[in-house]
Amino acid sequence: MHLPGGVPTSHADTYARDLLPPAADWPLFDYSAPFLGALPDRLNAAAALIDAAVSAGYGGKPAFIYEGAVWTYAQLRDRADRIARVLVEDMGLVAGNRVLLRSGNSPMLAACWLAVLKAGGICVTTMPLLRARELAYIVEKARIRHALCEVSLAEEVELARGQRPELDRVAYFTPLGAGSHAEARLDGAAAGKPAGFPAHATAADDIALISFTSGTTGQPKAAAHFHRDILAVSECWPRVYPVAHDEVVCGTSSFAFAYGVASLLICPLRHRATVVLTPRPAPDLILDAMARHRVTSLYAVPTAFNALLPELAGHDLGALRQCSSAGEHLRPALWERWRDATGVAIVNGLGMTEMLAHFLSESLTVERVGSTGRALPGYTACVLDDEDRPLPPGHRGRLAVRGPTGCRYLGDPDRQRAFVRQGWNVTGDIVEQDADGRFWYAERADDLIVSAGYNISAQEVEDVLAAHPRVVECAVVGVPDPDRGSIVRACVVLDDPRDGHPEMARQLQDFVKATIAPYKYPRDIVFMDSLPRTPTGKLQRFRLRQG
Repeated sequence: MHLPGGVPTSHADTYARDLLPPAADWPLFDYSAPFLGALPDRLNAAAALIDAAVSAGYGGKPAFIYEGAVWTYAQLRDRADRIARVLVEDMGLVAGNRVLLRSGNSPMLAACWLAVLKAGGICVTTMPLLRARELAYIVEKARIRHALCEVSLAEEVELARGQRPELDRVAYFTPLGAGSHAEARLDGAAAGKPAGFPAHATAADDIALISFTSGTTGQPKAAAHFHRDILAVSECWPRVYPVAHDEVVCGTSSFAFAYGVASLLICPLRHRATVVLTPRPAPDLILDAMARHRVTSLYAVPTAFNALLPELAGHDLGALRQCSSAGEHLRPALWERWRDATGVAIVNGLGMTEMLAHFLSESLTVERVGSTGRALPGYTACVLDDEDRPLPPGHRGRLAVRGPTGCRYLGDPDRQRAFVRQGWNVTGDIVEQDADGRFWYAERADDLIVSAGYNISAQEVEDVLAAHPRVVECAVVGVPDPDRGSIVRACVVLDDPRDGHPEMARQLQDFVKATIAPYKYPRDIVFMDSLPRTPTGKLQRFRLRQG
Protein backbone atom coordinates (compact mmCIF):
# COMPACT_ATOMS: atom_id res chain seq x y z
CA MET A 1 0.00 0.00 0.00
CA HIS A 2 1.29 3.46 -0.86
CA LEU A 3 0.59 6.81 0.69
CA PRO A 4 -0.70 9.82 -1.28
CA GLY A 5 2.89 10.93 -1.92
CA GLY A 6 3.86 7.51 -3.25
CA VAL A 7 5.87 6.44 -0.19
CA PRO A 8 5.00 2.91 1.02
CA THR A 9 3.42 2.72 4.46
CA SER A 10 5.41 0.93 7.13
CA HIS A 11 2.29 -0.32 8.91
CA ALA A 12 1.62 -4.06 8.79
CA ASP A 13 -1.74 -3.40 10.46
CA THR A 14 -3.52 -1.02 8.09
CA TYR A 15 -6.91 -0.95 9.85
CA ALA A 16 -6.67 2.73 10.79
CA ARG A 17 -5.29 3.79 7.40
CA ASP A 18 -8.08 1.88 5.65
CA LEU A 19 -10.60 4.03 7.56
CA LEU A 20 -9.13 7.33 6.37
CA PRO A 21 -11.52 9.33 4.20
CA PRO A 22 -10.99 9.30 0.43
CA ALA A 23 -8.29 11.75 -0.63
CA ALA A 24 -10.95 13.82 -2.43
CA ASP A 25 -12.55 14.56 0.96
CA TRP A 26 -9.33 15.70 2.61
CA PRO A 27 -8.67 19.38 3.17
CA LEU A 28 -6.01 21.06 1.06
CA PHE A 29 -2.68 20.64 2.83
CA ASP A 30 -0.09 23.37 2.50
CA TYR A 31 3.57 22.53 3.18
CA SER A 32 4.93 25.50 1.22
CA ALA A 33 6.30 27.36 4.24
CA PRO A 34 10.11 27.28 4.01
CA PHE A 35 10.49 25.90 7.52
CA LEU A 36 8.29 22.89 6.60
CA GLY A 37 9.89 21.99 3.30
CA ALA A 38 12.74 20.03 4.85
CA LEU A 39 10.55 17.33 6.44
CA PRO A 40 11.57 14.00 4.85
CA ASP A 41 9.15 11.45 3.37
CA ARG A 42 10.17 8.99 6.06
CA LEU A 43 10.38 10.09 9.66
CA ASN A 44 9.52 8.84 13.11
CA ALA A 45 8.23 11.68 15.25
CA ALA A 46 9.44 10.12 18.50
CA ALA A 47 12.97 9.83 17.15
CA ALA A 48 12.83 13.44 15.99
CA LEU A 49 11.67 14.59 19.42
CA ILE A 50 13.91 12.58 21.74
CA ASP A 51 16.68 10.74 19.87
CA ALA A 52 17.65 13.90 18.05
CA ALA A 53 17.71 15.85 21.33
CA VAL A 54 20.17 13.41 22.89
CA SER A 55 22.30 13.34 19.73
CA ALA A 56 22.42 17.14 19.79
CA GLY A 57 23.92 17.14 23.27
CA TYR A 58 20.82 17.65 25.43
CA GLY A 59 20.98 14.21 27.09
CA GLY A 60 21.85 15.62 30.50
CA LYS A 61 19.24 18.37 30.46
CA PRO A 62 15.99 17.93 32.46
CA ALA A 63 13.10 17.00 30.18
CA PHE A 64 10.42 16.44 32.84
CA ILE A 65 10.12 17.35 36.51
CA TYR A 66 7.40 15.61 38.51
CA GLU A 67 6.89 15.69 42.27
CA GLY A 68 10.54 16.57 42.81
CA ALA A 69 11.86 13.83 40.50
CA VAL A 70 13.85 14.84 37.42
CA TRP A 71 14.03 12.87 34.16
CA THR A 72 16.72 14.03 31.77
CA TYR A 73 16.38 13.74 28.01
CA ALA A 74 18.69 10.71 28.09
CA GLN A 75 16.64 9.05 30.84
CA LEU A 76 13.41 9.75 28.97
CA ARG A 77 14.81 8.18 25.81
CA ASP A 78 16.09 5.17 27.74
CA ARG A 79 12.72 4.55 29.38
CA ALA A 80 10.85 4.99 26.08
CA ASP A 81 13.22 2.51 24.39
CA ARG A 82 12.67 -0.09 27.11
CA ILE A 83 8.88 0.33 26.98
CA ALA A 84 9.01 -0.03 23.19
CA ARG A 85 10.79 -3.34 23.70
CA VAL A 86 8.05 -4.48 26.10
CA LEU A 87 5.40 -3.54 23.54
CA VAL A 88 7.08 -5.41 20.69
CA GLU A 89 8.76 -8.32 22.46
CA ASP A 90 6.27 -9.09 25.23
CA MET A 91 2.93 -7.65 24.06
CA GLY A 92 3.18 -8.50 20.36
CA LEU A 93 2.79 -4.99 18.97
CA VAL A 94 3.18 -4.69 15.22
CA ALA A 95 3.40 -1.44 13.29
CA GLY A 96 -0.02 0.15 12.91
CA ASN A 97 -1.53 -1.38 16.07
CA ARG A 98 -3.42 1.12 18.18
CA VAL A 99 -2.44 1.53 21.85
CA LEU A 100 -4.79 3.07 24.39
CA LEU A 101 -2.97 5.29 26.90
CA ARG A 102 -4.69 6.25 30.16
CA SER A 103 -2.98 8.30 32.83
CA GLY A 104 -2.64 11.67 34.42
CA ASN A 105 0.19 13.78 33.03
CA SER A 106 3.45 12.16 34.16
CA PRO A 107 6.95 11.36 32.87
CA MET A 108 5.92 7.73 32.46
CA LEU A 109 2.96 8.67 30.27
CA ALA A 110 5.30 10.76 28.10
CA ALA A 111 7.68 7.79 27.83
CA CYS A 112 4.79 5.47 26.87
CA TRP A 113 3.61 7.95 24.20
CA LEU A 114 7.10 8.12 22.73
CA ALA A 115 7.53 4.35 22.97
CA VAL A 116 4.36 3.64 21.02
CA LEU A 117 5.42 5.95 18.19
CA LYS A 118 8.96 4.66 18.21
CA ALA A 119 7.69 1.09 17.84
CA GLY A 120 5.49 2.11 14.90
CA GLY A 121 2.24 2.01 16.85
CA ILE A 122 -0.56 4.57 17.02
CA CYS A 123 -1.24 6.45 20.27
CA VAL A 124 -4.83 6.78 21.46
CA THR A 125 -4.45 8.90 24.59
CA THR A 126 -7.57 9.13 26.76
CA MET A 127 -8.58 11.40 29.62
CA PRO A 128 -8.34 9.98 33.14
CA LEU A 129 -11.95 10.99 33.85
CA LEU A 130 -13.48 8.75 31.17
CA ARG A 131 -15.69 5.88 32.34
CA ALA A 132 -15.79 2.30 31.12
CA ARG A 133 -18.64 2.97 28.70
CA GLU A 134 -16.65 5.72 26.97
CA LEU A 135 -13.44 3.67 26.93
CA ALA A 136 -15.30 0.69 25.47
CA TYR A 137 -16.57 2.84 22.59
CA ILE A 138 -13.02 4.00 21.82
CA VAL A 139 -11.72 0.43 21.97
CA GLU A 140 -14.42 -0.74 19.56
CA LYS A 141 -14.08 2.20 17.16
CA ALA A 142 -10.29 1.95 16.89
CA ARG A 143 -10.08 -1.85 17.33
CA ILE A 144 -7.62 -1.61 20.17
CA ARG A 145 -5.95 -4.66 21.74
CA HIS A 146 -3.13 -2.93 23.62
CA ALA A 147 -3.35 -0.54 26.57
CA LEU A 148 -0.83 1.09 28.90
CA CYS A 149 -2.54 2.51 31.97
CA GLU A 150 -1.59 4.17 35.24
CA VAL A 151 -2.33 1.61 37.93
CA SER A 152 -4.49 4.02 39.97
CA LEU A 153 -6.88 4.23 36.99
CA ALA A 154 -7.17 0.49 36.42
CA GLU A 155 -10.78 0.05 37.57
CA GLU A 156 -12.51 1.61 34.57
CA VAL A 157 -10.12 -0.12 32.15
CA GLU A 158 -10.97 -3.48 33.68
CA LEU A 159 -14.68 -2.70 33.41
CA ALA A 160 -14.15 -1.70 29.77
CA ARG A 161 -12.34 -4.99 29.16
CA GLY A 162 -15.46 -6.75 30.41
CA GLN A 163 -17.43 -5.01 27.67
CA ARG A 164 -14.72 -5.31 25.01
CA PRO A 165 -12.72 -8.51 25.64
CA GLU A 166 -10.56 -7.86 22.58
CA LEU A 167 -8.64 -5.42 24.82
CA ASP A 168 -6.52 -8.34 25.99
CA ARG A 169 -2.99 -6.89 26.23
CA VAL A 170 -2.90 -4.43 29.11
CA ALA A 171 0.05 -3.31 31.23
CA TYR A 172 -0.08 -1.00 34.22
CA PHE A 173 2.51 1.52 35.43
CA THR A 174 3.17 4.14 38.09
CA PRO A 175 3.77 7.83 37.24
CA LEU A 176 7.55 7.55 37.66
CA GLY A 177 7.86 3.94 36.51
CA ALA A 178 9.47 2.78 39.74
CA GLY A 179 6.56 2.05 42.04
CA SER A 180 6.13 -0.92 44.35
CA HIS A 181 2.51 -1.58 43.38
CA ALA A 182 2.09 -5.25 42.60
CA GLU A 183 -0.03 -4.60 39.51
CA ALA A 184 2.39 -2.08 37.96
CA ARG A 185 4.11 -4.75 35.90
CA LEU A 186 5.19 -2.42 33.11
CA ASP A 187 7.61 -0.76 35.52
CA GLY A 188 9.50 -3.96 36.18
CA ALA A 189 9.21 -5.31 32.66
CA ALA A 190 10.73 -2.14 31.20
CA ALA A 191 13.52 -2.06 33.78
CA GLY A 192 14.45 -5.62 32.81
CA LYS A 193 14.87 -4.86 29.12
CA PRO A 194 18.21 -3.97 27.54
CA ALA A 195 18.85 -0.37 26.57
CA GLY A 196 18.32 0.92 23.08
CA PHE A 197 15.57 0.50 20.51
CA PRO A 198 15.87 1.46 16.83
CA ALA A 199 12.96 3.64 15.80
CA HIS A 200 10.59 1.99 13.36
CA ALA A 201 11.01 3.42 9.85
CA THR A 202 7.60 5.04 9.67
CA ALA A 203 6.56 7.09 6.68
CA ALA A 204 5.92 10.76 7.33
CA ASP A 205 2.28 10.11 6.42
CA ASP A 206 1.81 7.05 8.60
CA ILE A 207 -0.79 7.63 11.31
CA ALA A 208 0.83 8.42 14.66
CA LEU A 209 -2.11 9.61 16.78
CA ILE A 210 -5.85 9.07 16.93
CA SER A 211 -7.55 11.76 18.98
CA PHE A 212 -11.17 11.34 20.02
CA THR A 213 -13.18 14.52 20.34
CA SER A 214 -16.79 15.14 21.26
CA GLY A 215 -19.14 16.62 18.69
CA THR A 216 -22.78 17.48 18.40
CA THR A 217 -24.07 14.05 17.41
CA GLY A 218 -23.27 12.25 20.65
CA GLN A 219 -20.51 9.80 19.80
CA PRO A 220 -16.90 11.02 19.79
CA LYS A 221 -15.14 11.55 16.47
CA ALA A 222 -11.78 9.91 15.76
CA ALA A 223 -9.30 12.31 14.18
CA ALA A 224 -6.08 10.90 12.69
CA HIS A 225 -2.75 12.71 12.77
CA PHE A 226 0.42 11.70 10.93
CA HIS A 227 4.06 11.72 12.06
CA ARG A 228 4.50 14.69 9.72
CA ASP A 229 1.76 16.59 11.59
CA ILE A 230 3.58 16.30 14.91
CA LEU A 231 6.68 17.90 13.46
CA ALA A 232 4.63 20.55 11.63
CA VAL A 233 2.86 21.84 14.75
CA SER A 234 6.17 21.92 16.61
CA GLU A 235 7.43 24.39 13.99
CA CYS A 236 4.35 26.56 13.34
CA TRP A 237 2.97 27.56 16.75
CA PRO A 238 6.38 28.36 18.36
CA ARG A 239 7.07 30.92 15.63
CA VAL A 240 4.50 33.16 17.34
CA TYR A 241 4.51 31.76 20.89
CA PRO A 242 8.19 30.77 21.15
CA VAL A 243 9.65 27.88 23.15
CA ALA A 244 13.28 28.65 23.95
CA HIS A 245 15.91 26.13 25.12
CA ASP A 246 15.91 27.73 28.56
CA GLU A 247 12.12 27.62 28.99
CA VAL A 248 10.57 25.87 31.98
CA VAL A 249 6.94 25.24 31.04
CA CYS A 250 3.93 24.13 33.02
CA GLY A 251 0.25 23.68 32.16
CA THR A 252 -3.17 22.47 33.17
CA SER A 253 -4.33 20.47 30.14
CA SER A 254 -4.19 16.69 29.81
CA PHE A 255 -1.93 15.00 27.25
CA ALA A 256 -5.23 13.60 25.90
CA PHE A 257 -6.12 17.09 24.63
CA ALA A 258 -4.50 18.55 21.55
CA TYR A 259 -3.64 21.66 23.59
CA GLY A 260 -2.01 19.56 26.31
CA VAL A 261 0.03 17.24 24.11
CA ALA A 262 1.23 20.12 21.91
CA SER A 263 2.15 22.49 24.76
CA LEU A 264 3.50 20.02 27.32
CA LEU A 265 5.08 17.33 25.16
CA ILE A 266 5.53 18.00 21.43
CA CYS A 267 6.72 21.62 21.37
CA PRO A 268 8.92 21.59 24.48
CA LEU A 269 10.67 18.36 23.50
CA ARG A 270 11.20 19.56 19.95
CA HIS A 271 12.78 22.77 21.24
CA ARG A 272 14.65 21.08 24.13
CA ALA A 273 12.81 22.88 26.95
CA THR A 274 11.97 21.54 30.43
CA VAL A 275 8.41 20.60 31.43
CA VAL A 276 7.06 20.64 34.98
CA LEU A 277 4.14 18.23 35.42
CA THR A 278 1.72 17.89 38.34
CA PRO A 279 -0.43 14.87 39.29
CA ARG A 280 -3.56 17.00 38.94
CA PRO A 281 -4.22 20.50 37.59
CA ALA A 282 -5.24 21.74 41.05
CA PRO A 283 -4.39 25.44 41.62
CA ASP A 284 -2.23 24.79 44.68
CA LEU A 285 -0.20 22.11 42.90
CA ILE A 286 0.29 24.25 39.79
CA LEU A 287 1.32 27.36 41.72
CA ASP A 288 3.63 25.46 44.09
CA ALA A 289 5.34 23.82 41.10
CA MET A 290 5.63 27.14 39.27
CA ALA A 291 7.28 28.83 42.25
CA ARG A 292 9.58 25.93 43.16
CA HIS A 293 10.88 25.29 39.65
CA ARG A 294 10.89 28.89 38.36
CA VAL A 295 8.40 28.27 35.57
CA THR A 296 8.75 30.73 32.70
CA SER A 297 5.74 29.79 30.52
CA LEU A 298 2.24 28.72 31.60
CA TYR A 299 -0.34 27.06 29.34
CA ALA A 300 -3.90 27.00 30.68
CA VAL A 301 -7.57 27.50 29.82
CA PRO A 302 -9.48 30.57 31.03
CA THR A 303 -11.24 28.58 33.76
CA ALA A 304 -7.85 27.56 35.13
CA PHE A 305 -6.57 31.15 35.10
CA ASN A 306 -9.72 32.11 37.03
CA ALA A 307 -9.08 29.37 39.57
CA LEU A 308 -5.43 30.35 39.99
CA LEU A 309 -6.08 34.03 40.66
CA PRO A 310 -7.40 33.73 44.26
CA GLU A 311 -4.49 31.44 45.17
CA LEU A 312 -1.64 33.63 43.90
CA ALA A 313 -0.75 35.14 47.29
CA GLY A 314 2.37 33.63 48.76
CA HIS A 315 3.64 32.16 45.50
CA ASP A 316 6.69 33.69 43.82
CA LEU A 317 5.97 33.77 40.09
CA GLY A 318 8.82 36.16 39.34
CA ALA A 319 10.27 33.87 36.66
CA LEU A 320 7.03 33.83 34.65
CA ARG A 321 7.36 35.69 31.36
CA GLN A 322 4.58 34.43 29.10
CA CYS A 323 1.16 32.76 29.37
CA SER A 324 -0.95 30.99 26.76
CA SER A 325 -4.73 30.56 26.78
CA ALA A 326 -6.86 28.24 24.65
CA GLY A 327 -9.79 25.86 24.95
CA GLU A 328 -12.49 28.53 25.35
CA HIS A 329 -13.06 32.23 24.84
CA LEU A 330 -10.73 34.47 26.87
CA ARG A 331 -12.71 37.44 28.14
CA PRO A 332 -10.94 40.83 28.43
CA ALA A 333 -11.92 41.17 32.10
CA LEU A 334 -10.00 38.01 33.00
CA TRP A 335 -7.03 39.17 30.89
CA GLU A 336 -6.94 42.43 32.84
CA ARG A 337 -7.20 40.74 36.26
CA TRP A 338 -4.38 38.31 35.46
CA ARG A 339 -2.12 41.02 34.04
CA ASP A 340 -2.76 43.26 37.07
CA ALA A 341 -2.01 40.42 39.50
CA THR A 342 1.08 38.98 37.78
CA GLY A 343 2.38 41.63 35.42
CA VAL A 344 2.26 39.05 32.59
CA ALA A 345 -0.08 39.23 29.60
CA ILE A 346 -2.06 36.18 28.49
CA VAL A 347 -1.59 35.34 24.80
CA ASN A 348 -4.90 34.18 23.41
CA GLY A 349 -5.09 31.58 20.64
CA LEU A 350 -7.29 29.00 18.99
CA GLY A 351 -6.68 25.39 18.08
CA MET A 352 -8.68 22.22 17.90
CA THR A 353 -8.32 18.45 17.97
CA GLU A 354 -8.78 18.12 14.21
CA MET A 355 -5.83 20.47 13.61
CA LEU A 356 -3.69 18.99 16.45
CA ALA A 357 -2.65 22.39 17.83
CA HIS A 358 -3.05 26.15 17.47
CA PHE A 359 -3.63 27.72 14.07
CA LEU A 360 -4.54 31.22 15.32
CA SER A 361 -2.67 33.22 17.94
CA GLU A 362 -2.14 36.72 19.21
CA SER A 363 1.45 37.95 19.36
CA LEU A 364 3.44 38.01 22.58
CA THR A 365 2.82 41.74 22.81
CA VAL A 366 -0.99 41.17 22.70
CA GLU A 367 -1.80 44.04 20.39
CA ARG A 368 -5.60 43.74 20.84
CA VAL A 369 -6.96 42.25 24.06
CA GLY A 370 -9.80 39.79 23.36
CA SER A 371 -8.66 38.89 19.87
CA THR A 372 -7.74 35.32 18.97
CA GLY A 373 -5.02 36.74 16.75
CA ARG A 374 -3.98 36.01 13.21
CA ALA A 375 -3.26 32.78 11.34
CA LEU A 376 0.04 31.22 12.36
CA PRO A 377 2.90 30.97 9.85
CA GLY A 378 2.09 28.02 7.61
CA TYR A 379 -1.69 28.47 7.96
CA THR A 380 -4.31 30.50 6.10
CA ALA A 381 -7.68 31.40 7.64
CA CYS A 382 -10.81 33.17 6.47
CA VAL A 383 -14.47 33.71 7.29
CA LEU A 384 -17.09 31.91 5.18
CA ASP A 385 -20.76 32.67 4.63
CA ASP A 386 -23.51 30.05 4.46
CA GLU A 387 -22.61 29.36 0.83
CA ASP A 388 -18.94 28.73 1.68
CA ARG A 389 -17.86 32.02 0.12
CA PRO A 390 -15.15 34.13 1.82
CA LEU A 391 -16.51 37.21 3.58
CA PRO A 392 -14.74 40.58 3.76
CA PRO A 393 -13.55 42.06 7.06
CA GLY A 394 -16.27 43.21 9.40
CA HIS A 395 -18.70 40.37 8.65
CA ARG A 396 -19.47 37.38 10.88
CA GLY A 397 -19.36 33.86 9.54
CA ARG A 398 -17.81 30.44 10.04
CA LEU A 399 -14.09 30.21 10.66
CA ALA A 400 -12.22 28.21 8.00
CA VAL A 401 -8.54 27.25 7.99
CA ARG A 402 -5.98 25.23 6.07
CA GLY A 403 -2.29 24.55 6.42
CA PRO A 404 0.07 21.64 7.11
CA THR A 405 -2.44 19.88 9.41
CA GLY A 406 -6.12 19.19 8.93
CA CYS A 407 -9.14 17.01 9.53
CA ARG A 408 -9.16 13.31 8.68
CA TYR A 409 -11.99 11.54 10.51
CA LEU A 410 -11.72 7.76 10.60
CA GLY A 411 -14.69 5.84 9.20
CA ASP A 412 -16.99 8.87 9.29
CA PRO A 413 -17.63 10.14 5.75
CA ASP A 414 -20.65 12.29 6.61
CA ARG A 415 -18.83 14.18 9.34
CA GLN A 416 -15.74 14.48 7.16
CA ARG A 417 -17.69 16.11 4.36
CA ALA A 418 -19.46 18.38 6.85
CA PHE A 419 -16.19 19.56 8.36
CA VAL A 420 -14.12 19.85 5.17
CA ARG A 421 -15.62 21.95 2.40
CA GLN A 422 -13.86 23.14 -0.74
CA GLY A 423 -10.52 22.27 0.83
CA TRP A 424 -11.14 24.29 4.01
CA ASN A 425 -11.41 22.94 7.55
CA VAL A 426 -14.63 24.63 8.71
CA THR A 427 -14.42 24.74 12.48
CA GLY A 428 -17.95 25.52 13.64
CA ASP A 429 -16.81 28.75 15.32
CA ILE A 430 -18.58 31.98 14.40
CA VAL A 431 -15.96 34.72 14.11
CA GLU A 432 -15.31 38.13 12.58
CA GLN A 433 -12.07 39.28 10.98
CA ASP A 434 -11.02 42.90 11.32
CA ALA A 435 -9.20 45.06 8.77
CA ASP A 436 -5.82 44.15 10.30
CA GLY A 437 -6.40 40.42 9.82
CA ARG A 438 -7.18 39.54 13.43
CA PHE A 439 -10.01 37.17 14.25
CA TRP A 440 -12.57 37.82 16.96
CA TYR A 441 -14.55 34.94 18.44
CA ALA A 442 -18.35 35.32 18.65
CA GLU A 443 -19.95 31.92 19.43
CA ARG A 444 -20.23 28.27 18.48
CA ALA A 445 -22.29 27.39 15.41
CA ASP A 446 -23.35 23.98 16.72
CA ASP A 447 -24.50 22.41 19.95
CA LEU A 448 -21.06 21.62 21.29
CA ILE A 449 -20.78 23.01 24.82
CA VAL A 450 -17.37 24.33 25.80
CA SER A 451 -17.20 24.39 29.60
CA ALA A 452 -13.97 25.06 31.50
CA GLY A 453 -12.03 24.09 28.40
CA TYR A 454 -13.83 20.75 28.01
CA ASN A 455 -15.81 19.94 24.86
CA ILE A 456 -19.14 18.38 25.87
CA SER A 457 -21.65 16.89 23.48
CA ALA A 458 -25.20 17.90 24.35
CA GLN A 459 -26.46 14.77 22.58
CA GLU A 460 -24.29 12.48 24.69
CA VAL A 461 -25.58 13.93 27.96
CA GLU A 462 -29.14 13.73 26.65
CA ASP A 463 -28.66 10.05 25.81
CA VAL A 464 -27.53 9.28 29.35
CA LEU A 465 -30.34 11.22 31.02
CA ALA A 466 -32.91 9.60 28.75
CA ALA A 467 -31.84 6.21 30.13
CA HIS A 468 -32.93 7.19 33.66
CA PRO A 469 -36.22 5.43 34.53
CA ARG A 470 -37.88 8.65 35.74
CA VAL A 471 -37.02 10.75 32.67
CA VAL A 472 -39.68 10.96 29.95
CA GLU A 473 -37.96 13.57 27.79
CA CYS A 474 -34.93 15.83 28.06
CA ALA A 475 -32.83 18.33 26.18
CA VAL A 476 -29.38 19.70 26.98
CA VAL A 477 -27.97 23.14 26.13
CA GLY A 478 -25.08 25.30 27.20
CA VAL A 479 -25.74 28.50 29.13
CA PRO A 480 -23.27 31.29 29.97
CA ASP A 481 -21.37 31.09 33.24
CA PRO A 482 -18.92 33.73 34.53
CA ASP A 483 -16.42 31.19 35.86
CA ARG A 484 -16.58 28.29 33.39
CA GLY A 485 -17.53 30.12 30.20
CA SER A 486 -20.58 27.87 29.82
CA ILE A 487 -22.22 25.17 31.90
CA VAL A 488 -24.44 22.25 30.94
CA ARG A 489 -28.16 22.82 31.50
CA ALA A 490 -30.51 19.87 31.31
CA CYS A 491 -34.21 20.54 30.76
CA VAL A 492 -36.06 17.47 31.98
CA VAL A 493 -39.63 16.17 31.81
CA LEU A 494 -40.30 13.57 34.54
CA ASP A 495 -42.89 10.82 34.57
CA ASP A 496 -44.43 12.70 37.50
CA PRO A 497 -43.78 16.47 37.27
CA ARG A 498 -44.53 16.85 40.99
CA ASP A 499 -41.18 15.20 41.76
CA GLY A 500 -39.15 18.01 40.20
CA HIS A 501 -37.32 18.96 43.41
CA PRO A 502 -33.64 19.50 44.33
CA GLU A 503 -33.17 15.93 45.54
CA MET A 504 -34.32 14.58 42.18
CA ALA A 505 -31.93 16.98 40.45
CA ARG A 506 -29.08 15.63 42.55
CA GLN A 507 -30.05 12.04 41.70
CA LEU A 508 -29.98 12.83 37.98
CA GLN A 509 -26.60 14.55 38.31
CA ASP A 510 -25.17 11.53 40.14
CA PHE A 511 -26.61 9.23 37.47
CA VAL A 512 -24.76 11.13 34.76
CA LYS A 513 -21.50 11.24 36.77
CA ALA A 514 -21.62 7.46 37.25
CA THR A 515 -22.15 6.79 33.53
CA ILE A 516 -19.84 9.19 31.70
CA ALA A 517 -16.97 11.50 32.65
CA PRO A 518 -18.03 13.61 35.66
CA TYR A 519 -17.14 16.93 34.01
CA LYS A 520 -20.03 16.38 31.58
CA TYR A 521 -22.77 16.37 34.21
CA PRO A 522 -25.49 19.06 34.07
CA ARG A 523 -24.73 21.70 36.69
CA ASP A 524 -28.13 23.25 36.10
CA ILE A 525 -31.30 21.13 35.90
CA VAL A 526 -34.62 22.70 34.97
CA PHE A 527 -37.78 20.59 35.38
CA MET A 528 -40.49 21.25 32.81
CA ASP A 529 -43.96 19.93 32.08
CA SER A 530 -43.04 19.72 28.39
CA LEU A 531 -40.24 20.82 26.10
CA PRO A 532 -40.92 23.81 23.82
CA ARG A 533 -41.37 22.83 20.19
CA THR A 534 -42.45 24.38 16.92
CA PRO A 535 -45.76 23.37 15.31
CA THR A 536 -43.79 20.88 13.22
CA GLY A 537 -42.27 19.29 16.33
CA LYS A 538 -38.77 20.82 16.15
CA LEU A 539 -37.22 21.50 19.55
CA GLN A 540 -36.76 25.21 20.27
CA ARG A 541 -33.37 25.10 21.97
CA PHE A 542 -33.09 28.88 22.15
CA ARG A 543 -35.99 28.93 24.62
CA LEU A 544 -34.16 26.44 26.85
CA ARG A 545 -31.24 28.86 27.16
CA GLN A 546 -33.48 31.65 28.44
CA GLY A 547 -34.06 32.36 32.11
